[in-house]
Amino acid sequence: MIAPTWVQLVFLACGVCFILALKGLSGPKTARNGNLIGAAGAVIAVAVPFFYKPDGVDHLHHVPLILAAIAIGTAGGVYGARKVQMTQMPQMVALFNGVGGGAAALVALLELHEHGDLFDWFPLAATAFTIVVGSVSFAGSVITFAKLQELMTSRPVVFPGLPVIFGGSFIAAAVLSVMLVNQPHLWIGVVLALLGLVVGVLLVMPVGGADVPIVISLLNAFTGLTVAAGGYVLSNTVLLIGGTLVGASGTFLTLLMANAMGRSVANILFGALKGGSTLGGGEASDRPVKSAGPEDVAIMLNYAERIIIVPGYGLAVAQAQHSLRELVDVLSERGAKVDYAIHPVAGRMPGHMNVLLAEAQVPYEQLKEMDEINGDFKDADVVLVVGANDVVNPAAKTTPGAPIYGMPILNADEAKQVVFLKRSMRPGFAGIENELLFEPNTTLLFGDAKDTMSKLLNAVKAL
Repeated sequence: MIAPTWVQLVFLACGVCFILALKGLSGPKTARNGNLIGAAGAVIAVAVPFFYKPDGVDHLHHVPLILAAIAIGTAGGVYGARKVQMTQMPQMVALFNGVGGGAAALVALLELHEHGDLFDWFPLAATAFTIVVGSVSFAGSVITFAKLQELMTSRPVVFPGLPVIFGGSFIAAAVLSVMLVNQPHLWIGVVLALLGLVVGVLLVMPVGGADVPIVISLLNAFTGLTVAAGGYVLSNTVLLIGGTLVGASGTFLTLLMANAMGRSVANILFGALKGGSTLGGGEASDRPVKSAGPEDVAIMLNYAERIIIVPGYGLAVAQAQHSLRELVDVLSERGAKVDYAIHPVAGRMPGHMNVLLAEAQVPYEQLKEMDEINGDFKDADVVLVVGANDVVNPAAKTTPGAPIYGMPILNADEAKQVVFLKRSMRPGFAGIENELLFEPNTTLLFGDAKDTMSKLLNAVKAL
């Protein structure tokens, strides 16, 4: 069924909205408007099918159920968007991404059931692709959500025979896809979807710790490709354009994140099978370190002329960013030059840390990307590391075989003094010790980041 020309033009305009949205999201000053433009395009695309009827065809059935589903989805989306903490945003992205992939797979199964006998080989191939990859995206996204939400261990989960089962499931899915093209039966599609679920689970289970956000981005690309393939099957321009944009942007984002960690996508996905994945945990070290109280660190900061803040995900979890911004304001008023050094994977997704700090009204001009600020560490009097670990771990440069070896890091080890705000001596997501903690120019300030930052702020004000 081919939609009327005006409908195709409206869908094309919606696609342009999606392109403008991506462009707007590329900068902090235009991100809000970009998001609104993309949302407007999506709303129009959903509404259009209610306003046209091809000649002699009653193409829209079960309207009350459709409206009920839209109402439930809208209510759930609004509630989730308002209630979710910014620190939990990656989990929400994973869930939304999984729902998109699952929906695409279900639509493909319905099309196979109703019109499979009428399809040529290429639409059937697109249908098979949508079913299996959409199922992979759904199952994999559920596992990433569970890992990030700590509903299951964030460490890699491997077991004997995993590569064999994964490879066998993948091959079986490919064989069934060929069978579906030759014999478009619903039962083949259902088995294909089940195999996709198995592949999705086995794909993500071996991924640990800090690698999970990269897998979310990869699964996001998978969902986009399934939506685009579904758009081809349904002759729907807006699905084709939107899915292609998501697939392309997700692929680029995955590669950029992998490069930021100095590793390949294959190593991130399958590194645990040979011990190369980040571990997502580890035992606390009992090696001696130099520690101090808030008053001692306050004196150190008060006499520093150049200070660099290295924020990490632990800062956001403790909700200490507001106290940190106030501390930076006090130090800046006293003449110190203070900047924030942002590692590409400092949060749990690219740009995540920027948004977390923006919540605390941190001026965007103070946020310096890694390449921009790395040369300044050697001139810094004090580097204050708050809730970060792996992004300043020298093992990335000095220890071949370490899970993070080759990952570009912030050069905090070059500073004159380094202060770590840490809850305990447990390692970061990579599961390895940070030798910088044991250097003679490193001081540790133990405690919950929010409480410790408040005490440090008061101590600085008292000087």
